[in-house]
Amino acid sequence: MLSPARPYWDAALETQSRADWDALKLQLLQKHLLHAYHHSPFYRASFDAAGVHPEIVRSLDDIRRFPFINKSTLRERQLAVPPFGDLVAVPERDIVYISASSGSTGVPTASPFTAQDFDDWIDYEARQFWSSGLRPEDRYAHSLNFSLFVGGPCVLGAQKLGALSIHAGTVPSERLLAILRQFQVTAIWTTPSYAWYLGETAIKEGIDLRKDLSVRRIFVAGEPGGSIPETRQRIEALWGASVYDYYGLSDIFGSCAGMCEEKDGLHWAEDHILVEVLHPDTNEPVSEGGRGELVLTTLKKTARPMIRFRTGDIVSFTSAPCACGRTSIRLQGIHGRLDDMLIIKGVNVFPSDVEAIARRDHDLTGEYRLIVERENHLDRLTVEVERSAATTATDAELAGRFAHHLKAVTGVSAVVNILPPDTLPRATHKAKRVEDRRSGVWG
Repeated sequence: MLSPARPYWDAALETQSRADWDALKLQLLQKHLLHAYHHSPFYRASFDAAGVHPEIVRSLDDIRRFPFINKSTLRERQLAVPPFGDLVAVPERDIVYISASSGSTGVPTASPFTAQDFDDWIDYEARQFWSSGLRPEDRYAHSLNFSLFVGGPCVLGAQKLGALSIHAGTVPSERLLAILRQFQVTAIWTTPSYAWYLGETAIKEGIDLRKDLSVRRIFVAGEPGGSIPETRQRIEALWGASVYDYYGLSDIFGSCAGMCEEKDGLHWAEDHILVEVLHPDTNEPVSEGGRGELVLTTLKKTARPMIRFRTGDIVSFTSAPCACGRTSIRLQGIHGRLDDMLIIKGVNVFPSDVEAIARRDHDLTGEYRLIVERENHLDRLTVEVERSAATTATDAELAGRFAHHLKAVTGVSAVVNILPPDTLPRATHKAKRVEDRRSGVWG
Protein backbone atom coordinates (compact mmCIF):
# COMPACT_ATOMS: atom_id res chain seq x y z
CA MET A 1 0.00 0.00 0.00
CA LEU A 2 1.26 3.47 -0.87
CA SER A 3 2.14 5.79 2.00
CA PRO A 4 -0.63 8.41 2.49
CA ALA A 5 2.10 11.08 2.48
CA ARG A 6 3.21 10.13 -1.03
CA PRO A 7 2.07 12.96 -3.37
CA TYR A 8 1.74 10.96 -6.62
CA TRP A 9 0.34 7.62 -7.68
CA ASP A 10 3.00 7.34 -10.42
CA ALA A 11 5.52 10.14 -9.95
CA ALA A 12 7.66 9.38 -13.01
CA LEU A 13 4.65 9.45 -15.33
CA GLU A 14 2.72 12.31 -13.75
CA THR A 15 5.65 14.74 -13.55
CA GLN A 16 7.45 14.00 -16.83
CA SER A 17 8.28 16.81 -19.26
CA ARG A 18 5.88 17.89 -22.01
CA ALA A 19 8.37 16.52 -24.55
CA ASP A 20 8.23 13.13 -22.84
CA TRP A 21 4.44 13.24 -22.79
CA ASP A 22 4.38 13.90 -26.54
CA ALA A 23 6.88 11.14 -27.26
CA LEU A 24 4.83 8.67 -25.23
CA LYS A 25 1.58 9.66 -26.93
CA LEU A 26 3.11 9.37 -30.39
CA GLN A 27 4.43 5.88 -29.66
CA LEU A 28 1.04 4.77 -28.31
CA LEU A 29 -0.86 6.42 -31.17
CA GLN A 30 1.16 4.70 -33.89
CA LYS A 31 0.62 1.30 -32.30
CA HIS A 32 -3.08 1.96 -31.62
CA LEU A 33 -3.88 3.10 -35.16
CA LEU A 34 -2.25 -0.03 -36.56
CA HIS A 35 -4.36 -2.16 -34.21
CA ALA A 36 -7.54 -0.36 -35.32
CA TYR A 37 -6.69 -0.67 -39.01
CA HIS A 38 -5.82 -4.36 -38.94
CA HIS A 39 -8.56 -5.57 -36.56
CA SER A 40 -11.60 -3.30 -37.05
CA PRO A 41 -13.49 -3.63 -40.36
CA PHE A 42 -14.93 -0.14 -39.90
CA TYR A 43 -11.60 1.60 -39.40
CA ARG A 44 -9.93 -0.23 -42.28
CA ALA A 45 -12.71 0.90 -44.64
CA SER A 46 -12.82 4.40 -43.15
CA PHE A 47 -9.06 4.97 -43.39
CA ASP A 48 -8.90 3.53 -46.91
CA ALA A 49 -11.78 5.78 -48.04
CA ALA A 50 -9.98 8.82 -46.62
CA GLY A 51 -6.68 7.80 -48.26
CA VAL A 52 -4.81 7.50 -44.97
CA HIS A 53 -2.85 4.69 -43.32
CA PRO A 54 -1.38 4.41 -39.81
CA GLU A 55 2.13 4.29 -41.24
CA ILE A 56 1.87 7.95 -42.33
CA VAL A 57 1.84 9.09 -38.70
CA ARG A 58 5.18 10.71 -37.88
CA SER A 59 3.95 13.38 -35.46
CA LEU A 60 0.91 13.97 -33.27
CA ASP A 61 -0.34 16.56 -35.77
CA ASP A 62 -0.77 13.78 -38.33
CA ILE A 63 -3.89 12.63 -36.49
CA ARG A 64 -5.66 15.55 -38.18
CA ARG A 65 -5.46 13.67 -41.49
CA PHE A 66 -7.76 10.94 -40.18
CA PRO A 67 -11.59 11.09 -40.38
CA PHE A 68 -13.88 11.93 -37.47
CA ILE A 69 -16.49 9.73 -35.83
CA ASN A 70 -19.32 10.77 -33.52
CA LYS A 71 -22.16 9.30 -31.48
CA SER A 72 -24.23 8.72 -34.61
CA THR A 73 -21.40 6.63 -36.05
CA LEU A 74 -21.45 4.37 -33.01
CA ARG A 75 -25.21 3.91 -33.15
CA GLU A 76 -25.30 3.30 -36.90
CA ARG A 77 -22.51 0.72 -36.85
CA GLN A 78 -23.96 -1.04 -33.82
CA LEU A 79 -27.30 -1.39 -35.65
CA ALA A 80 -25.57 -2.46 -38.87
CA VAL A 81 -23.39 -5.10 -37.19
CA PRO A 82 -25.07 -6.10 -33.90
CA PRO A 83 -24.53 -6.33 -31.06
CA PHE A 84 -21.36 -4.21 -30.70
CA GLY A 85 -20.73 -2.79 -34.19
CA ASP A 86 -17.71 -3.15 -36.45
CA LEU A 87 -15.56 -0.54 -34.69
CA VAL A 88 -14.77 -3.39 -32.30
CA ALA A 89 -11.25 -4.69 -32.87
CA VAL A 90 -11.12 -7.85 -30.74
CA PRO A 91 -13.03 -11.16 -30.76
CA GLU A 92 -16.08 -11.21 -28.49
CA ARG A 93 -14.40 -13.82 -26.29
CA ASP A 94 -11.87 -11.13 -25.27
CA ILE A 95 -14.60 -8.72 -24.09
CA VAL A 96 -15.19 -9.03 -20.35
CA TYR A 97 -17.30 -5.92 -19.57
CA ILE A 98 -19.59 -3.44 -21.30
CA SER A 99 -21.10 -0.19 -20.17
CA ALA A 100 -23.90 1.45 -22.12
CA SER A 101 -25.13 4.98 -22.66
CA SER A 102 -28.53 5.96 -21.33
CA GLY A 103 -29.95 6.22 -24.82
CA SER A 104 -31.43 9.65 -24.03
CA THR A 105 -30.42 10.90 -27.48
CA GLY A 106 -31.03 7.69 -29.41
CA VAL A 107 -30.27 3.97 -29.33
CA PRO A 108 -28.17 3.03 -26.25
CA THR A 109 -24.60 2.30 -27.33
CA ALA A 110 -22.40 -0.30 -25.72
CA SER A 111 -18.80 0.44 -24.70
CA PRO A 112 -16.82 -2.82 -24.55
CA PHE A 113 -13.64 -3.52 -22.54
CA THR A 114 -11.06 -6.30 -22.59
CA ALA A 115 -9.60 -7.39 -19.27
CA GLN A 116 -6.55 -5.21 -19.90
CA ASP A 117 -8.73 -2.26 -20.93
CA PHE A 118 -10.65 -2.60 -17.68
CA ASP A 119 -7.52 -2.88 -15.53
CA ASP A 120 -5.98 0.18 -17.24
CA TRP A 121 -9.16 2.14 -16.58
CA ILE A 122 -9.35 1.26 -12.89
CA ASP A 123 -5.66 2.04 -12.36
CA TYR A 124 -6.27 5.49 -13.81
CA GLU A 125 -9.27 5.99 -11.51
CA ALA A 126 -7.02 5.20 -8.54
CA ARG A 127 -4.48 7.71 -9.84
CA GLN A 128 -7.20 10.33 -10.24
CA PHE A 129 -8.63 9.75 -6.76
CA TRP A 130 -5.13 9.95 -5.28
CA SER A 131 -4.49 13.31 -6.99
CA SER A 132 -7.70 14.63 -5.41
CA GLY A 133 -6.54 13.67 -1.93
CA LEU A 134 -8.42 10.40 -1.37
CA ARG A 135 -6.33 8.11 0.85
CA PRO A 136 -6.51 4.57 2.29
CA GLU A 137 -7.91 5.87 5.59
CA ASP A 138 -10.96 7.40 3.86
CA ARG A 139 -14.49 6.00 3.84
CA TYR A 140 -15.85 6.55 0.35
CA ALA A 141 -19.49 6.28 -0.79
CA HIS A 142 -19.94 5.88 -4.54
CA SER A 143 -23.27 7.58 -5.17
CA LEU A 144 -23.51 7.09 -8.93
CA ASN A 145 -25.76 4.82 -10.96
CA PHE A 146 -24.45 1.26 -11.34
CA SER A 147 -26.99 0.19 -14.00
CA LEU A 148 -24.77 -0.09 -17.10
CA PHE A 149 -23.40 3.40 -16.34
CA VAL A 150 -19.68 3.76 -17.02
CA GLY A 151 -19.27 5.73 -13.79
CA GLY A 152 -20.28 2.71 -11.71
CA PRO A 153 -17.03 0.69 -11.78
CA CYS A 154 -14.97 3.79 -10.92
CA VAL A 155 -15.54 2.81 -7.29
CA LEU A 156 -12.96 0.06 -7.88
CA GLY A 157 -10.33 2.78 -8.25
CA ALA A 158 -11.06 3.90 -4.69
CA GLN A 159 -10.79 0.31 -3.53
CA LYS A 160 -7.51 -0.14 -5.40
CA LEU A 161 -5.88 2.73 -3.50
CA GLY A 162 -7.12 1.20 -0.25
CA ALA A 163 -10.13 3.33 0.74
CA LEU A 164 -13.09 1.68 2.46
CA SER A 165 -15.62 1.78 -0.37
CA ILE A 166 -19.41 1.70 -0.11
CA HIS A 167 -21.25 0.88 -3.36
CA ALA A 168 -24.23 3.09 -2.52
CA GLY A 169 -25.52 3.75 -6.03
CA THR A 170 -28.64 5.81 -6.61
CA VAL A 171 -30.50 4.98 -3.41
CA PRO A 172 -33.17 7.41 -2.14
CA SER A 173 -31.71 10.56 -0.60
CA GLU A 174 -32.91 9.70 2.90
CA ARG A 175 -31.23 6.30 2.68
CA LEU A 176 -27.99 7.81 1.39
CA LEU A 177 -27.94 10.38 4.18
CA ALA A 178 -28.43 7.55 6.68
CA ILE A 179 -25.45 5.72 5.15
CA LEU A 180 -23.30 8.84 5.29
CA ARG A 181 -24.25 9.33 8.93
CA GLN A 182 -24.00 5.71 10.09
CA PHE A 183 -20.56 5.06 8.59
CA GLN A 184 -19.26 8.64 8.92
CA VAL A 185 -18.34 8.67 5.25
CA THR A 186 -15.53 11.11 4.39
CA ALA A 187 -15.90 11.27 0.58
CA ILE A 188 -18.69 10.86 -1.99
CA TRP A 189 -19.09 11.11 -5.76
CA THR A 190 -22.25 12.37 -7.44
CA THR A 191 -23.42 15.12 -9.83
CA PRO A 192 -23.23 18.83 -8.89
CA SER A 193 -27.03 19.14 -8.97
CA TYR A 194 -27.48 16.16 -6.70
CA ALA A 195 -24.77 17.31 -4.29
CA TRP A 196 -26.74 20.53 -3.88
CA TYR A 197 -30.08 18.71 -3.62
CA LEU A 198 -28.71 16.23 -1.09
CA GLY A 199 -27.33 19.02 1.08
CA GLU A 200 -30.64 20.88 1.00
CA THR A 201 -32.49 17.66 1.85
CA ALA A 202 -30.19 17.02 4.80
CA ILE A 203 -30.82 20.48 6.22
CA LYS A 204 -34.60 20.05 5.84
CA GLU A 205 -34.29 16.81 7.82
CA GLY A 206 -32.50 18.63 10.62
CA ILE A 207 -29.05 17.22 9.81
CA ASP A 208 -26.09 19.52 10.48
CA LEU A 209 -23.79 18.79 7.54
CA ARG A 210 -20.67 19.78 9.45
CA LYS A 211 -21.45 18.29 12.88
CA ASP A 212 -23.54 15.23 12.09
CA LEU A 213 -21.66 14.11 8.97
CA SER A 214 -17.95 13.70 8.15
CA VAL A 215 -17.97 14.37 4.39
CA ARG A 216 -14.85 16.36 3.55
CA ARG A 217 -14.45 15.61 -0.17
CA ILE A 218 -17.12 15.61 -2.87
CA PHE A 219 -16.25 14.44 -6.37
CA VAL A 220 -18.72 15.63 -9.02
CA ALA A 221 -19.21 14.86 -12.71
CA GLY A 222 -21.86 14.71 -15.42
CA GLU A 223 -22.60 18.44 -15.60
CA PRO A 224 -20.53 21.61 -16.17
CA GLY A 225 -21.20 22.87 -12.62
CA GLY A 226 -18.10 21.43 -11.00
CA SER A 227 -15.86 23.62 -13.14
CA ILE A 228 -17.93 26.75 -12.53
CA PRO A 229 -16.23 28.41 -9.53
CA GLU A 230 -19.46 29.96 -8.28
CA THR A 231 -21.28 26.60 -8.29
CA ARG A 232 -18.37 24.75 -6.71
CA GLN A 233 -18.02 27.36 -3.98
CA ARG A 234 -21.73 27.28 -3.16
CA ILE A 235 -21.63 23.49 -2.76
CA GLU A 236 -18.46 23.75 -0.65
CA ALA A 237 -20.06 26.40 1.58
CA LEU A 238 -23.20 24.27 1.96
CA TRP A 239 -21.34 21.11 2.96
CA GLY A 240 -18.16 22.48 4.52
CA ALA A 241 -16.34 20.11 2.14
CA SER A 242 -13.93 20.42 -0.77
CA VAL A 243 -15.43 19.81 -4.24
CA TYR A 244 -13.45 18.30 -7.15
CA ASP A 245 -14.73 18.21 -10.71
CA TYR A 246 -14.28 15.08 -12.85
CA TYR A 247 -14.97 14.52 -16.53
CA GLY A 248 -15.73 11.25 -18.29
CA LEU A 249 -17.90 9.76 -21.01
CA SER A 250 -19.47 6.37 -21.54
CA ASP A 251 -17.83 5.88 -24.92
CA ILE A 252 -14.30 5.70 -23.47
CA PHE A 253 -14.23 5.22 -19.68
CA GLY A 254 -15.31 6.75 -16.38
CA SER A 255 -13.25 9.72 -15.26
CA CYS A 256 -10.86 10.76 -18.04
CA ALA A 257 -9.82 14.01 -16.35
CA GLY A 258 -10.15 15.49 -12.89
CA MET A 259 -9.04 18.09 -10.41
CA CYS A 260 -6.01 17.66 -8.19
CA GLU A 261 -5.96 19.34 -4.77
CA GLU A 262 -4.97 22.65 -6.36
CA LYS A 263 -8.33 22.65 -8.22
CA ASP A 264 -6.84 24.65 -11.08
CA GLY A 265 -8.37 22.76 -13.99
CA LEU A 266 -8.81 19.04 -14.70
CA HIS A 267 -5.69 16.95 -15.36
CA TRP A 268 -6.11 14.77 -18.43
CA ALA A 269 -5.33 11.04 -18.76
CA GLU A 270 -2.82 11.75 -21.51
CA ASP A 271 -1.30 8.27 -21.47
CA HIS A 272 -4.74 6.88 -22.36
CA ILE A 273 -6.33 9.52 -24.59
CA LEU A 274 -5.10 12.02 -27.18
CA VAL A 275 -6.92 15.34 -26.82
CA GLU A 276 -7.82 17.81 -29.55
CA VAL A 277 -9.81 21.01 -28.97
CA LEU A 278 -11.16 22.22 -32.32
CA HIS A 279 -13.29 25.06 -33.60
CA PRO A 280 -16.68 23.42 -34.30
CA ASP A 281 -17.02 25.07 -37.72
CA THR A 282 -13.47 25.10 -39.11
CA ASN A 283 -12.08 22.00 -37.33
CA GLU A 284 -8.92 23.99 -36.70
CA PRO A 285 -7.24 23.76 -33.27
CA VAL A 286 -8.16 26.59 -30.91
CA SER A 287 -5.49 28.42 -28.94
CA GLU A 288 -4.97 27.74 -25.26
CA GLY A 289 -7.76 29.31 -23.24
CA GLY A 290 -10.13 29.43 -26.23
CA ARG A 291 -13.33 27.41 -26.35
CA GLY A 292 -13.69 24.54 -28.79
CA GLU A 293 -15.16 21.08 -29.25
CA LEU A 294 -13.39 18.25 -27.46
CA VAL A 295 -12.24 15.52 -29.87
CA LEU A 296 -10.73 12.37 -28.38
CA THR A 297 -8.63 9.47 -29.63
CA THR A 298 -7.98 6.46 -27.43
CA LEU A 299 -4.37 5.32 -27.12
CA LYS A 300 -4.73 1.95 -25.37
CA LYS A 301 -8.34 0.74 -25.42
CA THR A 302 -8.16 -2.27 -27.72
CA ALA A 303 -11.75 -3.58 -27.52
CA ARG A 304 -13.16 -0.61 -29.40
CA PRO A 305 -10.66 2.06 -30.49
CA MET A 306 -12.12 5.54 -30.68
CA ILE A 307 -10.31 7.53 -33.37
CA ARG A 308 -11.12 11.27 -33.46
CA PHE A 309 -14.40 10.99 -31.57
CA ARG A 310 -16.33 14.28 -31.57
CA THR A 311 -17.77 14.51 -28.07
CA GLY A 312 -19.97 17.57 -28.60
CA ASP A 313 -18.55 19.00 -25.36
CA ILE A 314 -17.27 22.57 -25.40
CA VAL A 315 -14.09 22.98 -23.37
CA SER A 316 -10.99 25.11 -22.93
CA PHE A 317 -7.52 23.91 -21.92
CA THR A 318 -4.03 24.86 -20.77
CA SER A 319 -0.62 23.20 -20.81
CA ALA A 320 0.82 25.61 -18.23
CA PRO A 321 2.51 23.96 -15.21
CA CYS A 322 0.26 23.13 -12.26
CA ALA A 323 1.33 23.99 -8.72
CA CYS A 324 0.82 20.31 -7.79
CA GLY A 325 3.80 19.33 -9.97
CA ARG A 326 1.79 17.29 -12.46
CA THR A 327 2.54 18.17 -16.06
CA SER A 328 -0.46 16.82 -17.99
CA ILE A 329 -2.64 19.26 -19.90
CA ARG A 330 -5.66 20.51 -17.98
CA LEU A 331 -9.21 21.24 -19.00
CA GLN A 332 -10.01 24.72 -17.73
CA GLY A 333 -13.71 24.24 -18.03
CA ILE A 334 -16.46 22.04 -19.40
CA HIS A 335 -18.58 24.93 -20.61
CA GLY A 336 -21.47 22.94 -22.03
CA ARG A 337 -22.50 20.90 -25.03
CA LEU A 338 -23.06 21.85 -28.61
CA ASP A 339 -26.57 20.43 -28.36
CA ASP A 340 -27.24 22.52 -25.21
CA MET A 341 -25.84 25.66 -26.77
CA LEU A 342 -28.44 28.28 -27.56
CA ILE A 343 -28.02 30.75 -30.38
CA ILE A 344 -29.93 33.87 -29.41
CA LYS A 345 -29.87 36.61 -32.04
CA GLY A 346 -26.60 35.24 -33.35
CA VAL A 347 -24.93 34.94 -29.93
CA ASN A 348 -23.88 31.59 -28.45
CA VAL A 349 -25.22 31.13 -24.93
CA PHE A 350 -24.41 28.14 -22.73
CA PRO A 351 -26.32 27.21 -19.56
CA SER A 352 -22.98 27.29 -17.71
CA ASP A 353 -22.69 31.03 -18.43
CA VAL A 354 -26.06 31.61 -16.80
CA GLU A 355 -25.30 29.26 -13.92
CA ALA A 356 -22.25 31.25 -12.89
CA ILE A 357 -24.42 34.35 -12.47
CA ALA A 358 -27.17 32.49 -10.59
CA ARG A 359 -24.73 30.89 -8.15
CA ARG A 360 -22.81 34.11 -7.54
CA ASP A 361 -25.83 36.04 -6.25
CA HIS A 362 -26.55 34.92 -2.70
CA ASP A 363 -29.95 36.60 -2.78
CA LEU A 364 -30.90 33.73 -5.11
CA THR A 365 -31.09 30.00 -4.35
CA GLY A 366 -28.83 29.21 -7.34
CA GLU A 367 -31.46 27.19 -9.21
CA TYR A 368 -32.36 28.38 -12.71
CA ARG A 369 -34.08 27.47 -15.96
CA LEU A 370 -33.78 28.88 -19.49
CA ILE A 371 -36.84 29.13 -21.72
CA VAL A 372 -36.41 30.05 -25.38
CA GLU A 373 -39.33 31.06 -27.58
CA ARG A 374 -39.70 32.60 -31.02
CA GLU A 375 -42.04 35.56 -31.46
CA ASN A 376 -42.47 37.32 -34.80
CA HIS A 377 -39.36 35.59 -36.13
CA LEU A 378 -37.27 36.86 -33.21
CA ASP A 379 -35.83 34.71 -30.43
CA ARG A 380 -36.81 35.55 -26.88
CA LEU A 381 -34.88 34.25 -23.85
CA THR A 382 -36.54 34.02 -20.44
CA VAL A 383 -34.49 33.10 -17.38
CA GLU A 384 -36.29 31.79 -14.30
CA VAL A 385 -34.46 32.04 -10.99
CA GLU A 386 -35.56 31.64 -7.38
CA ARG A 387 -35.27 34.26 -4.66
CA SER A 388 -33.59 33.15 -1.44
CA ALA A 389 -35.88 32.80 1.56
CA ALA A 390 -33.58 35.14 3.50
CA THR A 391 -33.31 37.99 0.99
CA THR A 392 -34.90 41.38 1.62
CA ALA A 393 -34.45 42.52 -1.99
CA THR A 394 -37.53 43.05 -4.12
CA ASP A 395 -38.25 40.89 -7.15
CA ALA A 396 -37.71 43.91 -9.38
CA GLU A 397 -34.28 44.53 -7.86
CA LEU A 398 -33.27 40.89 -8.24
CA ALA A 399 -34.50 40.69 -11.83
CA GLY A 400 -32.82 43.92 -12.84
CA ARG A 401 -29.51 42.93 -11.30
CA PHE A 402 -29.56 39.50 -12.91
CA ALA A 403 -30.48 40.89 -16.33
CA HIS A 404 -27.64 43.40 -16.09
CA HIS A 405 -25.05 40.73 -15.25
CA LEU A 406 -26.37 38.41 -17.97
CA LYS A 407 -26.08 41.15 -20.57
CA ALA A 408 -22.54 41.98 -19.42
CA VAL A 409 -21.38 38.34 -19.55
CA THR A 410 -23.15 37.05 -22.67
CA GLY A 411 -24.21 40.15 -24.59
CA VAL A 412 -27.80 38.82 -24.61
CA SER A 413 -30.84 40.55 -23.16
CA ALA A 414 -33.39 38.37 -21.41
CA VAL A 415 -36.63 38.53 -19.49
CA VAL A 416 -35.87 37.51 -15.91
CA ASN A 417 -38.64 35.99 -13.80
CA ILE A 418 -38.12 35.74 -10.04
CA LEU A 419 -39.80 32.72 -8.46
CA PRO A 420 -40.38 31.75 -4.80
CA PRO A 421 -37.89 29.34 -3.19
CA ASP A 422 -38.31 25.65 -4.10
CA THR A 423 -40.38 26.41 -7.21
CA LEU A 424 -38.02 24.88 -9.78
CA PRO A 425 -37.59 21.09 -9.80
CA ARG A 426 -34.54 19.70 -8.01
CA ALA A 427 -32.47 17.12 -9.86
CA THR A 428 -31.54 13.74 -8.45
CA HIS A 429 -29.22 13.07 -11.39
CA LYS A 430 -28.54 15.49 -14.25
CA ALA A 431 -30.50 18.70 -14.16
CA LYS A 432 -32.49 19.76 -17.23
CA ARG A 433 -31.87 23.48 -17.50
CA VAL A 434 -33.10 24.38 -20.99
CA GLU A 435 -36.63 24.39 -22.39
CA ASP A 436 -36.46 25.30 -26.07
CA ARG A 437 -39.96 26.00 -27.37
CA ARG A 438 -38.88 27.13 -30.81
CA SER A 439 -39.77 25.14 -33.91
CA GLY A 440 -37.54 25.03 -36.98
CA VAL A 441 -34.64 26.63 -35.07
CA TRP A 442 -32.14 25.69 -37.75
CA GLY A 443 -34.42 26.39 -40.67
